[in-house]
Amino acid sequence: MKNEKQTNSVFLQGRIGSTIEYSHDLYGERFYEFKLNVPRLSEHLDVIPITASEQLVNSLKEDELIAVSGQFRSFNRPDGERSRLILSVFAREILPPLAEVNPNTAELIGYICKPPIYRTTPFNREICDVLLAVNRAYSKSDYIPCIAWGKNARLIKNAPVGQKLDVSGRIQSRQYTKRLDDGDVQIRTAYEFSIGAVEFMQKESEVASTSDD
Repeated sequence: MKNEKQTNSVFLQGRIGSTIEYSHDLYGERFYEFKLNVPRLSEHLDVIPITASEQLVNSLKEDELIAVSGQFRSFNRPDGERSRLILSVFAREILPPLAEVNPNTAELIGYICKPPIYRTTPFNREICDVLLAVNRAYSKSDYIPCIAWGKNARLIKNAPVGQKLDVSGRIQSRQYTKRLDDGDVQIRTAYEFSIGAVEFMQKESEVASTSDD
């Protein structure tokens, strides 16, 4: 364990819900993708995409119960003349299942990179969408869509671009309907970070300025 707090950490536990398929090579290492069915307290399952190296998946089987420790990452995939933000949990460890654990926990530390979008549902439930840029090694960043509800939505709705947040919660999946340019309709799956708790943090420059006063 590092003393420094991690900016991106995920723990999931569930059953492998798809075939394990080759994804890509990186620096001579082969990576694979599969879906993990992660239970909620309700009957619903969150179906979360996992990316893992060959050495982590070579003994796994479909429907096997496993635990995954890693990071929630993003990349852009070309989609016609545009690109789509693709989200996946990058597995650092795949472990035997653990007893009596929360099967879906995650924490991010990142910066708001677009103005938050606040709205209410027809049932008057408050929701706020926010996109966080989460730094990782080699000057890369992951762009993670997050959703906050109720009190947390009210806290975040007026936060400025550049505000640093520490959020904890879970990763969720949901289906939506996408109407294409040719008129066809597709059912797609969106992945997002559901915020359970939020802490506003100072930027490093602000901390330095405060300590100099």
